[in-house]
Amino acid sequence: MTETVGSTSTAGRAWRNWAGNVTAAPARSVAPGSVAELSAVLRQAVADGLTAKAVGSGHSFTAAAATDGVLIRPERLTAIRSVDRTAGTVTAEAGVQLRNLNAALTVLGLSLTNMGDIMEQTVAGAVSTGTHGTGRDSGSIAAQIRGIELVTAAGSVLTCSAQENPEVFAAARIGLGALGVVSAVTFAVEPLFLLTAREEPMPFDRVMDEFDELTTENEHFEFYWFPHTASCNTKRNNRSQGPAAPVHPVRGWIDDEFLSNRVFQAACSLGKAAPAAIPGIARVSSRALGARTYTDVPYKVFTSPRRVRFVEMEYAVPREAAVTAVRELRTMVERSSLRIGFPVEVRVAPADDIPLSTACGRDSAYIAVHMYRGCRYQEYFTAVERIMIGLGGRPHWGKMHSRDAAYLASVYPRFGEFTAVRDRLDPGRLFGNDYLRRVLGS
Repeated sequence: MTETVGSTSTAGRAWRNWAGNVTAAPARSVAPGSVAELSAVLRQAVADGLTAKAVGSGHSFTAAAATDGVLIRPERLTAIRSVDRTAGTVTAEAGVQLRNLNAALTVLGLSLTNMGDIMEQTVAGAVSTGTHGTGRDSGSIAAQIRGIELVTAAGSVLTCSAQENPEVFAAARIGLGALGVVSAVTFAVEPLFLLTAREEPMPFDRVMDEFDELTTENEHFEFYWFPHTASCNTKRNNRSQGPAAPVHPVRGWIDDEFLSNRVFQAACSLGKAAPAAIPGIARVSSRALGARTYTDVPYKVFTSPRRVRFVEMEYAVPREAAVTAVRELRTMVERSSLRIGFPVEVRVAPADDIPLSTACGRDSAYIAVHMYRGCRYQEYFTAVERIMIGLGGRPHWGKMHSRDAAYLASVYPRFGEFTAVRDRLDPGRLFGNDYLRRVLGS
């Protein structure tokens, strides 16, 4: 094996995702420090007859990044290359964590329009798997992309936008690592703004009855339903003229660290050891967080710390089917012997034009279910998946699911468009693995 000059390479360095449910034992692990080094890494992989996959921070729950070939790590591709205030864009290398990107943008008086609910992901990992938050009018992180730099299986560097290589750009905004290695992403940004968050408990039936109103009247609405209870926690985020009024540090620590992480960790551990206690724990948990209102810069409102480790499945259904999906899910839990310690998260997004976006061509609602790491999740996830499939659901690409290419082709109207681009860019399947064979076909 010829080691690429300037890159760092380790033979057999094992990799594990955040949740610990996916591991990989690559032949070698490489951290290129430039696009030229990345191109050389891919050419060498081809010469050695190995596959290659890029990883981010490991916050996906699928094996999309697993490989026994060359594992490409992102920690040396972490530059924010440029900010163009006139065009309203920022270009960041693949390994930049969303946390660092948002902090840098805030200093510059700029912001992304929307965010998911965690910041540990790298920009390439987040866009490649379709990471999203919630929004009436603003979509996923990938929907905010204005340009992509992609290193292909041939080792060539392809710059893509709506004007340059538009077919590749259309597909690569959510590319699953199947088209090449994303080396940089250009996002649309806007002048920094403030969001006012209103968080409050609300009865399940009221949330169901008023769901359309809540999603229509608020720029960003989401809720969490606690299984085994009739209670939800709701969150409404809307733009504000200010002034900023952040959560008091003591209140923030109590709510976001002590209750939502430390106490919840203890509750999950107890529930794992004694499942019969879970319904009682859920009733207490659903009342633990009270109402609060605060105003801050967007990423501090959109995101929250997630320290309790879990596995997750999430499906996108047509937005008009959201209430049906959640009600059926609740009925299924109540009629079963399942004991579910994690709340169910529900968010929304507008339709977009990205071929493999879960919101492609339709306004969507997202229903996410979780189980504490180490607990049996199969029966619960299988039952939830059955409900979602019946409503034409599309699984989140970074979350656990059992769907294959035949099913996915039936629910994605532009599925064939994506696979055609893949066939053109990676006919030899340098970037292939078992997960992609299942979800995209051979």
